[in-house]
Amino acid sequence: MLDGHLLIDAHVHAVRLPTLRPAWREWAEDFGTGHRWQDLYDDEGTVVPERLDAHFDGEGVDVALLFSEYSPKATGTQPIEDVLPIARHNPARFRPVANVNPHLHYPIGEEVERQLGLGAVALKLHPVHGGFSASDPALYPAYEVCRAAGVPIVVHCGTSSFPGASNKYADPVLLDDVLRDFPNLNIVLAHGGRGWWYDAAAFLALSRDNVWIELAGLPPRKLPEYYARYDLARLARRFIFGTDWPGVPGIARNARAIAELGLDDETVSLVLGGNALRVYSRLRDESPPAPRP
Repeated sequence: MLDGHLLIDAHVHAVRLPTLRPAWREWAEDFGTGHRWQDLYDDEGTVVPERLDAHFDGEGVDVALLFSEYSPKATGTQPIEDVLPIARHNPARFRPVANVNPHLHYPIGEEVERQLGLGAVALKLHPVHGGFSASDPALYPAYEVCRAAGVPIVVHCGTSSFPGASNKYADPVLLDDVLRDFPNLNIVLAHGGRGWWYDAAAFLALSRDNVWIELAGLPPRKLPEYYARYDLARLARRFIFGTDWPGVPGIARNARAIAELGLDDETVSLVLGGNALRVYSRLRDESPPAPRP
């Protein structure tokens, strides 16, 4: 809990450093200057679960969603298996998120089922780093698995500066067919349209009950500027808190900045944790299964 609010960080990269391209380390060091995230790693570049747990506890985080990513053209390969030791250490706080790339995984539906079986609470897609469109029919078996399981899809929706990124695939309009074909599938727009698509992301979130904006990588104090064409008090009720840790000055710092936007207390509670509990249905499990090795 942080200042009386449930706090869920829905966007965390607790990855093994040897699997990453140098640009990822540079990004983390440039944007994560407010905390010594490097101290949470051992000499081989692997997160020490006990250290990470203590750090997130100190930040007031109740639940953190740990991302994996298969993007060898951009940031590297961050397999889901690498975050399982963290989730096993404290399954009440740390929950893994699945990831697939249609260029690498086939049959893709079976791979999603495998990762969900490891304890994943959502499926993250990174079209920008993976070099594919979210509307690619090859992804439809993955969408169907998640729909049947009641698991949300998190889609990277914002520009990326990493070498190898294809920013054209961040356009939320590419989700139009998916939203038509899977009307009951919750879709979370990670980074909320960062760059050129804030208006499109906001329009989708306000016009469709199954679309949400996740705030990772967005300085909270700039949200009124980014979404200036919309009623922030109304739009904020569609926000999900996330930080892009470790590329953030501080988790508690960002959460408190949300509370300083002038939103009512109910809305702040929804942003910091309530909406995530609604969307990520597996977080409501009273006794989450320990991820399998």
